[in-house]
Formats: sequence, C-alpha cells, structure tokens
Amino acid sequence: MQLDNRKKEVLHAIVDDYVSTNEPVGSKSLIERHSFQVSSATLRNDMAELEHLGLIEKPHTSAGRIPSDKGYREYVNSLMTIEELSPKEQLEIEKRIDSSVNEVTDLIKNATHTLSETTGFVSLAMSPRLKKSFLKQLKILMIEPGKALVVMVLSAGVVKDKVVRIPNFLNDEQIMKISGAIEKNLTGKPLDEITLVTVESAGKGTEVPEPLLKQVLYEAYAAIKQADELNIYLEGEHRMLNLPDFSSLGRARDLLGTLSDSGMVAGYINEMENVREHSGDDSFMIRIGQEIALEGLDDCSFITATYNLTDSVSGNIGVIGPKRMLYSKVISQIDFVKKKLNKEMQRLTEI
Repeated sequence: MQLDNRKKEVLHAIVDDYVSTNEPVGSKSLIERHSFQVSSATLRNDMAELEHLGLIEKPHTSAGRIPSDKGYREYVNSLMTIEELSPKEQLEIEKRIDSSVNEVTDLIKNATHTLSETTGFVSLAMSPRLKKSFLKQLKILMIEPGKALVVMVLSAGVVKDKVVRIPNFLNDEQIMKISGAIEKNLTGKPLDEITLVTVESAGKGTEVPEPLLKQVLYEAYAAIKQADELNIYLEGEHRMLNLPDFSSLGRARDLLGTLSDSGMVAGYINEMENVREHSGDDSFMIRIGQEIALEGLDDCSFITATYNLTDSVSGNIGVIGPKRMLYSKVISQIDFVKKKLNKEMQRLTEI
C-alpha cells in the first residue's frame, strides 16, 4: 500500500490521538493538535481517502474517525518508531525483577508480574520448550512403599520432579539399580528423542523381576515426557477491567472467558511461535484485533517476544492489551523485560 507523506502523517496523528484520548478524531482536532499546514477541507479529503483504503473507520455515534485493524497494522509496520525507555524506567524494571531468584519458574513469574505492572495490561509468559534440552541426571527416590519421586536435572538448568506409583514389593536397593541404569544410558540424550522403547532398553539387565521393572520404567518415561509440558503464567487480568475499552459487560465477559482458558491461550502462543520459527523472524510477533484467532480478543492486540534459557531452549513473554495502546512504548517495555530475563536465565544456567 502506497501512501504519500501527508497521508502517512494524518494516519499517524489519528492513531496517536485516538490512543491518548479514546475519542474519535476529526479534521478540526487534527489541526488544533498537530502542525498540518493545510486546510481542514484538505485534511477531510485525506481522511476520506484513508477511509476508502480501510485504514480508518467511522463509529456509528460520531463524525470523527478511529483507526481500523488495518490502520493499526499499517501504523505498526510502517509508521511507528520504537522509543527507548528512560534510564529511570529501565532501573525500575531492573529492581522489580529480583536477581536473588534461583528457580527458572519463579524468575518467569517475577518477570510476568513486572511486565503487567509496567504496561498496565495483561502479561503472559510460556515456560521454556525443553524438548531440545538433554537429560543430565535422573534419580528415583523411594518415599514409602508403593510411592517414589522421580527427579530430573536437564541441560537447561531446570529441575523437574514427579511423584509416581511403583510396585509395593520393590525396595530401596532395587529402585536405585533401576534409577542408575536409566541415568547411565540416557544421560546426554535430548528429551524429544527419549521414547518408551529407549527407557525400557536403558533398564534392561537390571536384576528386578520383569513385570515390576516394566511398571517402574513406564512411570520414569511418563515423568520424563511430562518435563516438557508447557505452562502458561498470566498476570493482571483485572487491569483490563479498568480500561474504557472493556467497560461494557459483554466485552469484559468475552475477554475474561478467553483468558481463563489457559490451555487454549498456550496453544495459540505455541502456534504463533511455530510461525515465527518457520519464517526465520527473530522480532516481535504482533497480532491486532481480528488477526487474533481467539474468541473474545477482537478488541485486543497480542504482542509476544522470545526469551532464551539456552541457545536451543526458549519460551515466550508478552502482553495482551487494547488495540488502542501505545505500541512503541509497550514494545520497548516487553523488549527490556525480555533482555533482563535472558540475562537472569544465563546466570541460572551458570550456577
């Protein structure tokens, strides 16, 4: 789409004014707020052309115009300039993301809470995708007869554990033998290459009756597979209810209904990440209004970035806010939180 410079400036001004006022924008207010050296009639012609192109639209109750989804997309893709956070804003985020945290999950939750407080919107993060990490240690510890704890240490510096059921007849020594055999044969193997067959092969030769051995090996396999389950962390859903964009009961109900289904949101983020990986794009993923394939988010924009636990293990962090958001600011805030998170993740993997 080719716009001349003045139409670009008009669209930019309409987006900026609507974001700041939540009021439809007319030609008169554009002249009052901006230094356009043309008449109100000329601006009206420009606005009519922008409306014809589908970049702005007229609400039913006003003579002014507001950006359409297509207009916001043009603004984000071509007109927006990312503004850098001030040293004071950077310091505030640095302080809020606690560097004394020594667990990956706690660090992600901390960063998610910080991002919600900083932007004033819903923030969310996906746990790292661990399928490319490899097994460093695996221990099966007897808790009581019939119950054991499988503890796994992964290359990404993540510790996972799961309580499993085991045959009542097994003793500590037998469990240790099974645990040692699995660890010896599977250490260094990526999670996505570990199958039930490889776990059963790893346990062969252990001096434990086969029916009992098979049950323990299956439980160990299930624990390893569960280690790669994706978790989603959301913060600040209540903040959206304070925005005029969601003052109507219907909009608020639809939004909160979707956000309450964390599995659906996690699946959508995973799809977005797969698109990003295949495109080779390392920047932000931005979905606006009807571009978001989730019910209840038609009035929202969804922005995510990728954080890295290691070179091959990553997750996502981002924001869901109104379409009427200050994109340049929000993207800067997400970017700075992501960089701080990357730095802290690197610290944890070196501990």
